[in-house]
Amino acid sequence: MPATLPRHDRPGLERAQLELFRSIPGDLAPRDAQDLMAWPFFSLAKTRRVTPIDFRMGATWISVEAVPEHGMATIWDADVLIWAASQLIEARDAGRPTSRLMVTTPHEILAFTGRGTGKASYERLKAALDRLQSTTVATSIRQQHQRRRHRFSWINEWRELADGNGRAFGIELILPDWFYAGVLDRALVLTMDRAYFDLTGGLERWLYRIVRKHGGRQEGGWSFDIPHLYMKSGALSPLRRFAFELRAIVARQSLPGYVLTLEHALGRDRLNFAPLPVDPLDAAMRRVGLKPVENWP
Repeated sequence: MPATLPRHDRPGLERAQLELFRSIPGDLAPRDAQDLMAWPFFSLAKTRRVTPIDFRMGATWISVEAVPEHGMATIWDADVLIWAASQLIEARDAGRPTSRLMVTTPHEILAFTGRGTGKASYERLKAALDRLQSTTVATSIRQQHQRRRHRFSWINEWRELADGNGRAFGIELILPDWFYAGVLDRALVLTMDRAYFDLTGGLERWLYRIVRKHGGRQEGGWSFDIPHLYMKSGALSPLRRFAFELRAIVARQSLPGYVLTLEHALGRDRLNFAPLPVDPLDAAMRRVGLKPVENWP
């Protein structure tokens, strides 16, 4: 029998009500949900985190809880959701029906996110799916009444598919309504630079997402003061450590497509970010994972 995680509260009922969406092979443009880019939903640490995220800013609140067995879903685990969003948008734009019930192969997810495709990578993918399924989120975002509680996991359930001899050949997963609805609203998804998957630091990945969300392609860019950024990160490290790591990222200039600067004004440090000028041909090549022209041998 194929190995599975604990099922939804109503085993099999949700699956029976959904049409099956089969993943689209090939190079797709990476897309991310803007809500996930703008707010603290994931652990930024590579070590296991069980401390909840409890975020409040104005009318927006987010609570993220983990179980000790798996720990909180990380910003690297969120690559699975980027893959899912990219699949759904590609299908929608092509006029194909979409569904929260998706079936794919581990190889497709690993290749899309720039991971290795060996046994160790497959085991890490399964651990990521475990964390996404066991992490619970409650938020006021996109709720008609801000005080209403909407609780979900990043994946309602997932299971390995096996042939008659018990050999695994695929993965089936069910996405939550909250994520699916946000992805299919055209205004709530942004295309990402594929070089995002090459970023190795948790804070670095988080910073790219928030810069991409707020900086966009505006010529003048955007800026945040450091304490505000720190609060939006949900990081466990102290503010001083956060600011130190931020300065190191600015020094490396490692975020694809943006230039970062720091300034000190009115007693506060601010991070400024603006998009780099983009050559249309290079941009198109990056979207499909090819090297820009100047890097050709």
